[in-house]
Amino acid sequence: MSNASLANPGRVDWVDIGKGFCIIMVVMLHSTGGVEEAVGAQGWLRPVIEFARPFRMPDFFLIAGLFLSRRIDRPWPEYIDKKVLHFAYFYVLWMGIQVALKTGVKTGIADIPGDFLYAMVQPVGALWFIYLLPIFFVVTKLLRPVHPAIVLIAAAIMQSTAVGTGWIILDEFAIRFVFFYAGYALAPAVFAFATRVGEYPWIAAAGLTVWALVNGALVHMGLAAKPGFSLVLGAVGGLAVVSMAVMLTRTRISEPLRYCGENSIVIFLAFFLPMATTRIVLLKTGIVTDVGTMSLIVTCAAIFGSLILFWITRGTRLGFLFARPAWARYEPTRRLAAAE
Repeated sequence: MSNASLANPGRVDWVDIGKGFCIIMVVMLHSTGGVEEAVGAQGWLRPVIEFARPFRMPDFFLIAGLFLSRRIDRPWPEYIDKKVLHFAYFYVLWMGIQVALKTGVKTGIADIPGDFLYAMVQPVGALWFIYLLPIFFVVTKLLRPVHPAIVLIAAAIMQSTAVGTGWIILDEFAIRFVFFYAGYALAPAVFAFATRVGEYPWIAAAGLTVWALVNGALVHMGLAAKPGFSLVLGAVGGLAVVSMAVMLTRTRISEPLRYCGENSIVIFLAFFLPMATTRIVLLKTGIVTDVGTMSLIVTCAAIFGSLILFWITRGTRLGFLFARPAWARYEPTRRLAAAE
């Protein structure tokens, strides 16, 4: 099985499929939570949300680290541009949009500057992922002289002993860094694992079945978030998503998942807009009363809505919403940007 995507030769199909699956789970989490909070009751999607909780973000960070070795030895200026300024631009832009809309509607325009400055320290909503990625990139490059085994052990201990401080970035760093660093340090092993899954799909399918039963049981017993359990379930769940992604590569469902994964940052940035709009419309009209069904509709609208916004703004004056302009790049890379 070829690792190269037929649609985009420079990409890897199963990586994008895995990212697509995870971004859908992230959107479903926020969509379902918003609907359930507004209605005051849980729906039939809640068990799906809880089942995915142990591996949803660990796998996202695992995948985010897989290709870091290609750039980690680049000079600091170029590295900062690609791995820090890139995400900082989108975070500031979209957090500004999000705060302006939410604060403007809820409390008024006068509170927007204060809420925006607060969001520069304490991210709001799903954008903490965009905030945290540059920190991971910088820390991993700084730790380059340290043996990977030492970093992995230290990160695993940090993940298992992390104490919640209330500061999202510090707390999420403590419990997520081990998965990101594992993606970077163990990338050859992860790709070798994916190759084996492609060679022995029936064995992989049996393994996925066992994993699903164990993961579901531990979630049901309330153990999935406990120290030690969360580390193991995050790591094993990440490999389970890799297995599933590899097995889906040649199926019809793989194409929409692959496309969502390829454009996961677009969905991450913009899904809150169609999500909130659809939720409000459904609640106001009352055309759908079942909480689970409403959550599913909001999830689908959030995903498609963000992609539609991407399609209609691409190549227009609003293209800066999803494509970083030259002025937002470090000077030596601007000529490269112009050529892209």
